[in-house]
Amino acid sequence: MAINLPQPFPDELPAAYAHRIGQWYLSWTRSNKALGQYFTPLATARFMAENLPLSGNPARLLDPGAGLGILACAVCESSTSDIELEAFELDDELAEYLNGCLSYAQQWMSKRGYSLAYTILREDFVLTYADALYWSTSQPFDAVIANPPYFKLSKSDPRARVADRVVHGQPNIYALFMAVSAALLRPGGHAMFITPRSYAAGQYFSRFRGYFFGKLRPRMAHLFESRRDVFDEVLQESLILLAERSDRDSDVILSSSASSADFAQVVQRRKSTDEVLGVDNILHLSLTDEDDSIGEIVRAWSGSLRAYGMEISTGPVVPFRATDFVSENGDVPFTHAPLLWMQNVKPMRCAWPVRHKSQYIRMDGAEKLLLPNKNYVLLRRFSAKEERQRLTAAPYLADFDTPVIGIENHLNYIYRPGGDLSPEETRGLAALLNSSLMDTYFRRFSGNTQVSATELRALPLPPLELITELGRLSAHSDAPVDTFITELLGLYA
Repeated sequence: MAINLPQPFPDELPAAYAHRIGQWYLSWTRSNKALGQYFTPLATARFMAENLPLSGNPARLLDPGAGLGILACAVCESSTSDIELEAFELDDELAEYLNGCLSYAQQWMSKRGYSLAYTILREDFVLTYADALYWSTSQPFDAVIANPPYFKLSKSDPRARVADRVVHGQPNIYALFMAVSAALLRPGGHAMFITPRSYAAGQYFSRFRGYFFGKLRPRMAHLFESRRDVFDEVLQESLILLAERSDRDSDVILSSSASSADFAQVVQRRKSTDEVLGVDNILHLSLTDEDDSIGEIVRAWSGSLRAYGMEISTGPVVPFRATDFVSENGDVPFTHAPLLWMQNVKPMRCAWPVRHKSQYIRMDGAEKLLLPNKNYVLLRRFSAKEERQRLTAAPYLADFDTPVIGIENHLNYIYRPGGDLSPEETRGLAALLNSSLMDTYFRRFSGNTQVSATELRALPLPPLELITELGRLSAHSDAPVDTFITELLGLYA
């Protein structure tokens, strides 16, 4: 039986109506997960719309993943010009409800002396406009506003294949929406996106950033500090980005809030484009004076893992592929070696064994999975959704009486190829990675729960002498590592 759309309240604002329809829709379906849809909170939609410059009369507006139209409706609320809207919604059922929301927005604008003309396209946005990534086509839109869908595509997906200029591997669909939207903007046009922050750093999105920021320049970025309060299922920080189709640099307005309920308390900071858009087009979001100070300190360092003859790799043991070797019991050091998981790594210490994880790996037959028993810095590859520290590292000082050890795939490990880290280097590097200084710097450009080896290879490091001295100090004291960092760097002197 068909479900009738709830009617608008008298004088209800269009975005409020779209939001109410969204709550009604979610109350009886959870199919949004299948299409990667996460409806935009009302306050967030209005914040985005109020900060989106509109030019042209009528203004040509694109919403490539419209859902129930809350973003377009919010633009209607704040607009002082006529609007021509092109909205994409692949879900037939949602498209019907979207039409109801936009029809109401059209009536609401008409009462105020403005017009809204809209077209709803029940097509795949990326496939419809993919040619714009490769050829100079018409650039029909004055503005884009979007909360794109969020899910990974397979390499064989037609959308991944047609967009291989800007992505590789198994891309996330939201990056394709951003890239195609950028290609459709006229010069001087603006695009406003709310997405996960993951594209802002890391090798995986390097090609995308090169394309996107080659066409658009950032003008505003707003970071949600909580990963839970905007889109509960997305395990990354959410970022609102305003960008202009331009090759001209200007100041970028940075701000942050804990959630969409805190826009009234937002404090804005102005930064130059060079301060925000770094090497490899990585976005650096310096939101406090402390961020600025720490950024200046770390950027002045000229060291790196490679410069010091070190390398970082990911643990080779993938338990579900090594079931013949991994076990809950074993005879160390005779037939089994210790297997270290993410749960074994605590700040500045390696705890083994722990409960509820198979802590042993059989040596016979698993030689390709095992590593020499020597000094390593062990680093968790993932942080919990709201964990205080992004980086958690422990020194491993060849602690076991075995020739080899196992390191599980959720750990990164730092080592010296063809040699060994000294105990001081091992402790010092672990202490540095556990410090508030490094955590703050890392958060400036990474909003992921995942800590990638690529990002750590690119991390600036202080002189090796400072790292070894930090290792000596931390070996003979239980004081917090920040105490030694402050002493050695004179950070707050």
